[in-house]
Amino acid sequence: MPRSLLLSLALGLAPLLSTSACAADPAAEAAVKPAQWPFAATEAARFDEPWAMAFLPDRSLLVTEKAGKLVHFDPASGRRHEIAGVPKVAYGGQGGFGDVALHPHFARNGLVYYSYAEEGANDTRGAAVARAKLVLDAGGGGRLADAQVIWRQTPKVSGNGHYGHRLLFGPDGKLWISSSERQKFDPAQDMGGNLGKIIRLNDDGSVPADNPFAAQGSPADQVWSLGHRNILGLAFDARGRLWEDEMGPKGGDELNLIQRGGNYGYPLVSNGDHYDGRSIPDHDTRPEFVAPKVSWTPVISPSSLIIYNGALFPQWRGNAFIGGLSSQSLVRIAFDGDSAREAERFDMGKRIRAVVQGPDGALWLLEDGSNARLLKLTPRG
Repeated sequence: MPRSLLLSLALGLAPLLSTSACAADPAAEAAVKPAQWPFAATEAARFDEPWAMAFLPDRSLLVTEKAGKLVHFDPASGRRHEIAGVPKVAYGGQGGFGDVALHPHFARNGLVYYSYAEEGANDTRGAAVARAKLVLDAGGGGRLADAQVIWRQTPKVSGNGHYGHRLLFGPDGKLWISSSERQKFDPAQDMGGNLGKIIRLNDDGSVPADNPFAAQGSPADQVWSLGHRNILGLAFDARGRLWEDEMGPKGGDELNLIQRGGNYGYPLVSNGDHYDGRSIPDHDTRPEFVAPKVSWTPVISPSSLIIYNGALFPQWRGNAFIGGLSSQSLVRIAFDGDSAREAERFDMGKRIRAVVQGPDGALWLLEDGSNARLLKLTPRG
């Protein structure tokens, strides 16, 4: 569909559509400015190109920096220490050190999981996921010990974009990995590789026998869903349903409710178009593909996703929050059954790389880029 027609339809239908796969136009409702925020944003620290963060049981933080650092930061004291043992990363473009997640039984086994871009042969790269034991010393420093790579993107390809490599442990104790299509389009539909897919593994990297494509052998047996572009957010809701957000091409960012074995259509369908101007058929032209619950044109460039269940903001329990890069925003999503809608957008004035919920229910944001702030959001007043 031509871009002009798509925008005309989106604007014309906006008053009628509040849920399901619709194009949300930021011009229709201005983002909430700082003076009207229902929260106060307090700067806790600054980092260099941070990508992700995870809270430890003692309320300190692990923060990844894209060039290849893992930082242990204590918000209470302000002390920070670099953790040794981080692997060499393929740094450049969107590549580098990525996500970090704790094993569900971290308090007992000390295992952390982390993702990163690694080099291959003949100027190729791909994402990898490893796990290691986090050994902290009395001063707050430490190291990653007994590291083991448990998963890799296959095939490795050229370029520096669309790794994805978001990590999440689900209610079932399985490890979920977003594997983006590396800007190569067709691999998202090719079950001979694991690009453009959501991956489900056991905590040791082995493949669960009940995965939907287990009978097809490796690497298809890793796959839970396919037809994805650049997945940068994964979150489970209180009902145990998996949601993801992903960047569309020129338009068509998506929030999806993930189905077992579902095909989400990229690059055969998208609510956006190719950057060179070529049209991509919309989801409604191919009902065999799963359509997004929300799509955005103009885009928000989603970077991360959580579903809030804390006590500090009781009015937002069960809502999702998405960090916006190009939109420089924090986007709140409200749900109604299987439907979703953008409920509110906060103008943060900076690209938001990551959002997590803290142990006390505060929202924590990482800005993108150099000298990026770590912000703690608490109720105003």
